[in-house]
Amino acid sequence: MPSQVKNFSEYKFQRILDHNQHLREQLDLPRVRVSQASSVIIKYVQSTKDYLVPSVWGPAGPADPFITKN
Repeated sequence: MPSQVKNFSEYKFQRILDHNQHLREQLDLPRVRVSQASSVIIKYVQSTKDYLVPSVWGPAGPADPFITKN
């Protein structure tokens, strides 16, 4: 019985070490501020035409990639 308790304790300790290592790896990841990410998204949305919203961008014309070609 004490052997099982020791094995279980070692298992729990190993899981804690693995989790700690995973957290350290996440800590090293580069971060982007929310304001910066938001401004990049806003610039992309404002500069990229969405042909599925003609009320905003107007008719697509011949460059419409969604038109069916016969």
